[in-house]
Amino acid sequence: MTTALTDVTTLLMWQRDSTPLVILDCRARLDDAQAASRLYQEGHLPGALLADMNQDLSAPPGGAKGGRHPLPAPDTWQKTLQNWGITPETRVVVYDDLGGQLAAARAWWMLHWAGHDNVFVLNGGLQVWQAVGGALEHDLPELPAPSDWQCEFQHQMVASADDVAAGDALLLDARPPARYRGESEPVDQVAGHIPGAVNMPGASLLDSNNCLSQSDALEKLIPSTGQSSIAYCGSGISACMIILAHAALSRPLPRLYPGSWSEWSRDPARPVATDTSAPIA
Repeated sequence: MTTALTDVTTLLMWQRDSTPLVILDCRARLDDAQAASRLYQEGHLPGALLADMNQDLSAPPGGAKGGRHPLPAPDTWQKTLQNWGITPETRVVVYDDLGGQLAAARAWWMLHWAGHDNVFVLNGGLQVWQAVGGALEHDLPELPAPSDWQCEFQHQMVASADDVAAGDALLLDARPPARYRGESEPVDQVAGHIPGAVNMPGASLLDSNNCLSQSDALEKLIPSTGQSSIAYCGSGISACMIILAHAALSRPLPRLYPGSWSEWSRDPARPVATDTSAPIA
């Protein structure tokens, strides 16, 4: 079973036991590359390290291939994990303040990609921590001693544009409905979606408290088709929410298309759909 979520009560217990624990603050804003550092300095969970969406969880964008938030090279990501002191024995908890959409689910997925299974998203994130009176720190924590962990990357978790174009998998689009339908596109140059994709907005998987919905609600949002699937969004960030939801239901995980719409739409040879009657999960 793929690990998925934890809660504040469990995190408090983990902070007191002897298992090594690393907490990663993954808060970010798509329209502000400096937001991660600013939010972290304004206050973070005690002992949390900053996992910057642009600096740590992505490589610099490199043109037509890879989209706006490409995955870092495996050796680069391994070095980052080593610098955070993570080993296979380390328990890792990741959080943000948008229910996991930016970019806790991405960090969770990337740790699994590196072969680390003992990683959890704090369900509800920063708001749930504060709602129960959890303190925030402003000082920078002392970095743990670097590890020498050699990751075992699970490359089968990643889908390429060619995999998407093959048409063998169910495509799950995590963007808001207006972007999916092509009615609005505030970021990329072309509006619409990959033909055949089903819209499953990341925000629709959350309840009013920014927690991942209860299993019975998720079961209705994520029907069991038995078909292999690929999740995508604008740039491979919020698509990880769909994968996290599958893990919470103990379902087989969709592959992630990291380039997502930002890569797909840059190639004029690739088809684009704007059918407003297209299905929404």
